[in-house]
This record gives sequence, C-alpha cells and structure tokens, in this order.
Amino acid sequence: MAQLLDLAPEVLSHIFQDVETTDLASLSKTCQYLHKLIQNDQLLWKIHYLFQFDPPPQDDSQSWQDRLSRLINVQKILESEDEAIKAAAVEEVLTQAVTLAHQSTSSSHKTSDFLADLFDKPSNVNTFLCKSSLFANARPDAWTSAPTQDLRQLSAQLHVLGGMNLETSWPSPTGASCPHFAPDVDDSDDDSDEDYQPPSRNPHIPGPAMPIRHVHPYARARVYDLRRYTQANMWGPFMDDGSARVDWEKVQAIMIDIAYNHRMYTERRGLNGSSLLGSTTTGTGAATPATPATPTSFSARSPTRPSHSPTSVLRPWDDPFSGIAPGSFVSYPLSGALKPSLRPDLDALDPYGVSGTWMRIVCFLDYNDLYAFNFESGVIPRNEERPPITTREAFRLIRLQLRVSAVEEPGPDDGQDFPVVHFEGASRSTFMAWDPNANSRIRGIVRQTPSGAIRWTTFSIFHGEERWRSEGVQIGGLKSARGILGNWFDKDYDVHGPAGPTAFWKISDEIVEEKRTLPQMVQILMAEVNG
Repeated sequence: MAQLLDLAPEVLSHIFQDVETTDLASLSKTCQYLHKLIQNDQLLWKIHYLFQFDPPPQDDSQSWQDRLSRLINVQKILESEDEAIKAAAVEEVLTQAVTLAHQSTSSSHKTSDFLADLFDKPSNVNTFLCKSSLFANARPDAWTSAPTQDLRQLSAQLHVLGGMNLETSWPSPTGASCPHFAPDVDDSDDDSDEDYQPPSRNPHIPGPAMPIRHVHPYARARVYDLRRYTQANMWGPFMDDGSARVDWEKVQAIMIDIAYNHRMYTERRGLNGSSLLGSTTTGTGAATPATPATPTSFSARSPTRPSHSPTSVLRPWDDPFSGIAPGSFVSYPLSGALKPSLRPDLDALDPYGVSGTWMRIVCFLDYNDLYAFNFESGVIPRNEERPPITTREAFRLIRLQLRVSAVEEPGPDDGQDFPVVHFEGASRSTFMAWDPNANSRIRGIVRQTPSGAIRWTTFSIFHGEERWRSEGVQIGGLKSARGILGNWFDKDYDVHGPAGPTAFWKISDEIVEEKRTLPQMVQILMAEVNG
C-alpha cells in the first residue's frame, strides 16, 4: 500500500489544495520533505489565496506565500480570545486589514465577507476600530487611542470602510463594551436628544462602555465645531496641512453622526429601507400601499445582484465592508417616463458615473444652537475638544438628479489619472416638497486628488445664486456603491457658519420625469404633519 510521501509531488499538491489554509504551516513542519514541497509550491499558495480573497493588485511584488501568510496571521489574531495578543498586534492588523479592504473587487465578495466575519466579534471592534481619538475622548476608561496619528487614521479608516449598521446586531451585542449596538430600550417616543447625558469622562467611574448612542454626541460636537473648518482642509474631510489627503477621523465622525440621525429619522417615521422605495410598514409589520411621498416609484424588477436591495439602496452602509470596491455601484431600475441623456458624448468621457439619480442626506443644527455651541461657551484652545453636544439636529433626505455638463483635463493640483468632470442638476426633498433648503438647482465638480482620493464639490443654487457648498470624498474610490461623505457650509466660507455633515450616493443611472398631483401633495403634507 502506497504511503503519502510516496505519491508524486503533483498529486500531493492537489491533495493539499483541500487542506485548511490555516493548517498549511503546521503541515509543512511535519517533515523536511513536506516542508520543502509546500514552501516551494507557489501555485498551491496562489490557489489557497484566491480561494479566500480577491486578486491582489498586479503591481504587488510579494510572493503568494508571503501574501497569504500575513493574512492568515491576522486571521488567527482576530480569532484569538487573548486580548493581550490583540493589543500587541494593533499596527499589523490595521495595516493588513486596510490594505486588504482596498483590494476588494466589484466582481467578488470574498474579501468583504472575510473582513465582515472577523469584525463581527465585539472584542475586535473595540480593539481595532475604536483606536481613533474620537472614542478615547468619549470614554478614556474603555477605549485608548492608538499611540500615533497614522494608526489613529488607519483605525478610523477601517471603521469607515466597515460601515455603520445601527439596525442589526453587527457586531453582536454580547460584548458589554461594544460601541455600535443600541441598548434594548424603548426610545420610540423619544423625539429629542435633550434628556440624554453622555457618560462621564472620569476613568474612575465604573460602568460598561456604552453603545454608539454615547459616542455620537462627541462625533456631533466635531462636525459642528466651526474651528475645524479651515482653508487648509478646504472646509472638508481633509487633513489640516493643505495636502488634500483624506482625514479619516473627520470622515468617521461624519459617518457616525449621519448614520445615527438616519436611524432616528426612520424610527420616528416608522420607516424601513423599502418604505422610501415603494412600501411602508405598519406597527404590526403588515405592508401597506405606498404613499406618493416616495421620491419615485421603483419597479419590481429584480436587481442585478442580491445584495443590491431597496434597503441597501437607501442605506449603503448597512452591510459590513460592502460597496467599497471601485466599480461596485449597480444601477437600480426606476419606473416611469425616463429622461434621455442630453449629452451622451460627455457621459462616455465621464469615469465617475455622475449622470443619474442620487440620494442625499443633509444634517444641520438650528443656527441659534450652532452659534451658542461655538461662540457662547467661552474661549477654548484650538487643541482642546468642545464638549459633547446633544442638541437635536434637523435631517433632510434629498433626491438629486445630475447630468454631466463638461469634461476637462486635470489641472496641476489634481491627480492625473482621471479628468475633471463638471455636472449640474436639481435637488428635491423626498418628503417635504415645499422645503426651501432642500429644493434647489445644483452644480458641482468631481476630480481626483493628488493622493488618489475622489473629491466631490457641490454648490446649491437658489434663485440663481449659489448659497451652500459641500466638499466630500468617495468611500472606496471610483464608482463605489458606498458614496460620498463630507461637509456642507456657506459658499463664502463664513467662519460663523452654518456648516454640517452631508452624504450622498447613487441609486440609478436613470432619471425619471417628476410629476406631483394635488392629492399627492396633500398626502405629503399629512405625512409631514403626522410625522
């Protein structure tokens, strides 16, 4: 009877393709022959790598063994129950996880599934995704910031790439200090944040670290701190050194604030993801006919991929690590009379996929509250945080219809891989048809920064005059489904504001004709009054 070692190397290689990847290293240590065979079989390592992960960049010079060994080591660290091992590996895990996330492809979910599974564990979230200064500021007794700015940026970046799903138990709430999961309390009648008291910063006060509800006031304080809006960072989510590099700690605060407000908005209205796409849900869970307050009617045709559901269209940050690959956007089909492209020649030159229908979120404080927060609490040194703010924000869910208006070569201050694209269109409130702050003309510019980020600039135009401007960065890069996070502000850069967070993401390449009848307007009004 033939022994294992008597088999031809080709046969052994084929057998080892079915071995668990995490066992390859152990198998290679059983004897000198297998060690040499496995270590030198780059095809074997390649097969194992591509079975678990999306293909790496073509310019990656690492061997397949080195690539896979690094990631398997990260996997073992994240699967470990030893907190000391995790704490000692923060830099390695953050570096490898962010690099891996950027290798996600639109044609496969292997990488995103790998990361989502490992960061489903509350201890991993606390150890690696809560290393930015934001979490340390909220609860220094529970979270400590990473020792260097680079690591704090990596932690915030990984958190942003992971997303912020506040409506399912991601990550599992079994960990007492998991910051992302809301507590099991009934806040359905809570229409204000005014009664909320943030946890004490005193590290000697006992008590578990609280969920995102307790981190949010600190994120809100950052996005409404007008000292943070400067010419050096273009009044957007960029570094303060004038480099136009993305400041991921700013983006993290924006994401937390917007996701929290979106959750409160939908819960107060009794909405879910599909409500805005054609159906509403009653308190008993029974479906009822849609009100005409929806931005447009979505057809019942199946989306082109299972993950692109009505819910994911309205909440692109729902699924962990999804929608972050370049080219991951998939157009959702709209029903109704479609508007043809006015300049198909320009659309063909646009690498960003501008033309189509987009959704946008804008949050803002009442100006009296914003002014009091910034100018009536005494002088605070610029290197000190403002206190957490619990004042209720206004929330607007807006539909955008955009078209490319011009395409030009990049300038000397732009990234050189893509052209600069100009666009224009219209902005409409989804629920309050008469909202003067949501209904406007809009124009904008999208370009690549020198560091490779995709930067979006928009201008809201009222009665022919520009009033508001926004600066944002596309999460995941070119044509990603996740969309853009950024800041809006006065177009003249008024240091007294107003300013706040914004997000927008594409839902369809199509644009439909808008028609509102009088009965529809009445129903919209009643929905607003009853909401």
